[in-house]
Amino acid sequence: MDTNKQSGSCCSCSPGLQEQSCDCHSTESCREEIRTTDSTITFANRLDHFLARWSWKREAHRVEPGLYRLGNPTPESPVFASANYTLSFDALRSALAGIDAWILVLDTKGINVWCAAGKGTFGSAELVKRIKAAGLDTVVTHRKIIVPQLGAPGISWPEVLRKSGFMVEYGPVRARDLPEYLKTHTATPAMRRVEFPLTDRLVLTPVEFVHAALPTAIAAAVLWFLAGPVAALAIIAAVLAGTILFPALLPFIPTHDFSSKGMILGLIVATPFVYVFGTTAGVPVWAAVFGAAAALLIIPAITAYLALNFTGSTTFTSRTGVKKEIFRYVPLMAVMLVAGSLFALALGIGKMVGAI
Repeated sequence: MDTNKQSGSCCSCSPGLQEQSCDCHSTESCREEIRTTDSTITFANRLDHFLARWSWKREAHRVEPGLYRLGNPTPESPVFASANYTLSFDALRSALAGIDAWILVLDTKGINVWCAAGKGTFGSAELVKRIKAAGLDTVVTHRKIIVPQLGAPGISWPEVLRKSGFMVEYGPVRARDLPEYLKTHTATPAMRRVEFPLTDRLVLTPVEFVHAALPTAIAAAVLWFLAGPVAALAIIAAVLAGTILFPALLPFIPTHDFSSKGMILGLIVATPFVYVFGTTAGVPVWAAVFGAAAALLIIPAITAYLALNFTGSTTFTSRTGVKKEIFRYVPLMAVMLVAGSLFALALGIGKMVGAI
């Protein structure tokens, strides 16, 4: 990807960066430098996408905010807003292959459009700031900027219009629909529909799994030493259910809340372990009951918690809905986890003193 800087400005007009005198009363002379990009996705780009999916150096997958020239745009060419997360930026520029356009990249701290809109970094204030910093009114003759539909929660068009003079046009959900959308500047119902198919859900699982991998490995090693391989396998199964199986089965699990969906899946995953611990030969009845109870309480709590975390990866939820889930279900998960851990601790003590 070529990101050469080009500008007609005399200097940056930023403190500490001037090497020559500059009249900062002129908008054109003080605008940021315009970078150049293209629509080609290189091997390096694809490697970056892969590493981002696996949460490798999470803060490194970003491009410089500012105005980019794609192809050979004119003052009449369309302007698109994007996040400075490399996957978002690359999806946009590759979808616009063969189209001359301007891309205004907002500083979303390396976060995608949907999540940044929820956090406020892909917001009205940042959009207005970038419009002014780029001197966009001197670059294009029209006063329209196309924003991804998923960025709408963070962008208030009346505020942007009042503060910058630019009208916000909400484009389609998917960047790949932009060439068709540009023919009429009207989104079809299909372009407005937010979908979350199996492939989209599974592509998010590596990040969720990587975050939980180290704690899971430590917990499994400790349990293997204290209670044997089955106990270690139970923890691994709970985490895999929450990070991989839950996203795959999300639409098919009954109930609306992610936490209750995770609880149901956790109960299903816990069932064979409850049976194994509850029917272990050669142990006192109380030990078998405690073992079954520990599995029945701990596994669903872990799976439900990981399922709740997945709300940040989907457009199926809202900020208020997630807050309600947190206050409603997290205390229950905590109680279950503590109770299950007490049963497991009692078993460990019993084993140490020779009661089992």
